[in-house]
Amino acid sequence: MDGVPAMRFATVSVAGTQLYGAMREGGFVALSPGFPEWPSLLDVVRAGGLARLAEAAENAPVTHTEYAYEMVMPNAPRILCVGVNFPDRNAEYKDGSAQPKYMSLFARFASGFTGHECNLVRPPENHTLDYEGEVAIVIGKAGRRIGQSDAYDHIAALTLCNEGTIRDWVRHAKFNVTQGKNWDRSGAMGPWLVPFRDAAQLDEARIVTRVNGEVRQDDYLSRMMFPIRREIEYISTFMALQPGDIIVTGTPTGAGARFDPPRYLKPGDVVEIEVEGIGTLRNGVEDENV
Repeated sequence: MDGVPAMRFATVSVAGTQLYGAMREGGFVALSPGFPEWPSLLDVVRAGGLARLAEAAENAPVTHTEYAYEMVMPNAPRILCVGVNFPDRNAEYKDGSAQPKYMSLFARFASGFTGHECNLVRPPENHTLDYEGEVAIVIGKAGRRIGQSDAYDHIAALTLCNEGTIRDWVRHAKFNVTQGKNWDRSGAMGPWLVPFRDAAQLDEARIVTRVNGEVRQDDYLSRMMFPIRREIEYISTFMALQPGDIIVTGTPTGAGARFDPPRYLKPGDVVEIEVEGIGTLRNGVEDENV
């Protein structure tokens, strides 16, 4: 099943009720009813409770075979994204710039993301909806001025992100991209959280993005200009990282805007982002119903 590990935790909706629990081959194992003190996966992460969830899921039976995935942490309070973080991606800008000294950062909000197997939404105001396949890390241990050697100790879990962007809207102003990066349901995050175990999960990870089966992005996290250890170090310098914070770590070359002519997403397209050991995040595309 896309090379995913046995233990993975998702947020789903069943008949209008939001639940979290474990995914297995036969379906969904609802765990949230057994942990009323943790109303959401965010609360689980803040309490350091992923190991307890794993214990509860070990021999629990499948409770649901029909459900809809939600954005994996729909109440995530802070989502920081790293931009232009692969060498070929930097070259795509064709401005002759060398690797920057500091990373580019911007904030996204949970409302901009939908869940696995849900459609990304293209708004009527602009049709330059683009894809960006990325790995996202979920912070599990608070810290300020975290050293790179300790950075991985602060990660609770991994997930995948399609950091969908309305390209024309990132050009509306000189110094920010906020409005192009936060259209409702323009991106996706999920399908699930995979507990972080060891450095190999990130250091050896290969990320592949496909649109309608065609490979558009294919690279290794080891080639990042600002590795994840450095991202945690840098971000925690100016803000204390808290459990539940999400860092979206950067996308390889091959986004639709960089083709000539651009290859933006349109209704009916299917985008898949795959990382072995985490899984595959899959989304269709639809026009907003206004």
